Amino acid sequence: MAVRVGPDRGGGLFRRPRREMRRDLAQLVCAGAGVGLGLLVPLLTVGPAAKSEQVVSLLFTIGFGVISLVSIIYSVLFLVVQFSSTMFTPRLGLFREDPLVWRAFAFAVGVFIFCVTAALSIGTKQTVSALVPTAAMLLALVALWLMRALQSRAFTSIQLAPALASIAERAHLLFDFLYTAPFDPAASARPRPAAAGATTLRWSGEAAVLQQVDAPTLVDLARRRGCVITFRVPIGGTLVKGGPLADVTGGEMTGGKGIGTAASRTGVSEPELRAALVTGVERTFDQDPELAFRLFADIALRALSPAVNDPATAVQTLEQVEDLLTRLADRDLDIGELTDEDGAVRIVVPVPSWEQYLSTAVDDLIVVAAASPMSLQRLRTMLGRLLDRCPEPRRAIVRDRLGWIEALGSEQYPRIWSPPAGT
Repeated sequence: MAVRVGPDRGGGLFRRPRREMRRDLAQLVCAGAGVGLGLLVPLLTVGPAAKSEQVVSLLFTIGFGVISLVSIIYSVLFLVVQFSSTMFTPRLGLFREDPLVWRAFAFAVGVFIFCVTAALSIGTKQTVSALVPTAAMLLALVALWLMRALQSRAFTSIQLAPALASIAERAHLLFDFLYTAPFDPAASARPRPAAAGATTLRWSGEAAVLQQVDAPTLVDLARRRGCVITFRVPIGGTLVKGGPLADVTGGEMTGGKGIGTAASRTGVSEPELRAALVTGVERTFDQDPELAFRLFADIALRALSPAVNDPATAVQTLEQVEDLLTRLADRDLDIGELTDEDGAVRIVVPVPSWEQYLSTAVDDLIVVAAASPMSLQRLRTMLGRLLDRCPEPRRAIVRDRLGWIEALGSEQYPRIWSPPAGT
C-alpha cells in the first residue's frame, strides 16, 4: 500500500520528526527564568513586609537544601538505571529517556538559582515583601513534588509488569498510527518494480543508527528533482561509513562534488539526504515498530539464560508478544512506499514484513526455550492462537515455527508433551 505524503501530512509514522527540547536547553531556560524572577520578585512592594535578614537566610537554606536533595536522589537513580539494564535489557531506556528525569532536574536548578539570585538582589534593604519567601517555598514544594513523582517513576520502571506494559503501550501507539489498512492479499502479491539505472548514495558520516526519516521533506525534494529515493537501510538499522544509504533513480542533471554525493548524475546529493535524517547511537520508538519485539525477545532471552533461569518471566513476556502479533496479523504491513500529492512514488523505505516480525519475536526464543517446558508450551499456545487469527497467506511461517516447536517438545519432553488437539 502506497502512502500519500502531502505538504501538511507526514505519511503515517514517517511524519516530520519532532525534535524535542534538548536537555541542556531545558536547564538553560529554567536557569534563565530563575535569574529573571530572582531579580524581579524582590522589587515588588505589595503585601506584608518581612525582615530582609531572615528572608536572605531562608532563601539560602531553601536553595542549597533543594539542590542537595536533588543531588542525592539523582545519585540513587543511577543505580535504578543500572538495575533495570541488568534485569531486563541494556536497550531498554524508558526511564532514562523519560522527560520527567531531565525536566525535574532543570526545575530544581531554576529554584536554586532563583533563591540565590533573590537573596543577593535584596542587598542592604531593611525589609522585603513577603512574596519573596512565599514564592521560594512554593517553588521548593513543586520541586519536592517532582522529586516524589520521579522516585515513583523509577520504582515502577524496575518492576516487570509495568516495564512490559510500557513497551507494549508505545508499540500500540505506533501500530495504530502506522498500520491503518486491513491486509489485502492481492495488494501484497503485487511485485515492486526494480530500480533500473539507480545511483547509490553512500553514508559519509560515522557509524550511527537511523532513527527517523523526515518524509515530507524528502518527498518534496524528490518531487522537485524528479527522482525516486529507495533507502537501503531500514529505520533502526545501522549506517556504516562508506556503506550504501539509498539508491536514487532518475533526477535532473546537476553539478556537485563530494564523496558519495553522486550529484553529477542525480538531482539529490548525500548531504541533502542526510539533512533529512535523524541518527543516534541507539534505536528509538519514534519510527521503529520492530523495536518492541526486539526488547521483548531480549527480556525473555535473559530470563531463560542459565544465570537467571526464570521461565515465568519469559512466559509473562510472551503474553505481550502475542498481543502485538495478534494486532498485526490482519493489517497491511507494506507501507514503505511514500507518494507525493499526484500519487507518484517518491520514497521507498524498508519496513518489517510479517515474516520479519515473527522471526524477531520467536526464533531466538524457540532455540533457548528448548530447555524450558513452560516456555515451550507457552510458545506453542501463542502460535496456535495466532494461526487462527492470521489470513491464509500469512499462515505458512506460523505453521513452520509451530512444527519446529512440536518437534522440540516431543523430543525433549516426551512424557509431558501432549499432541496438538485434533491429532
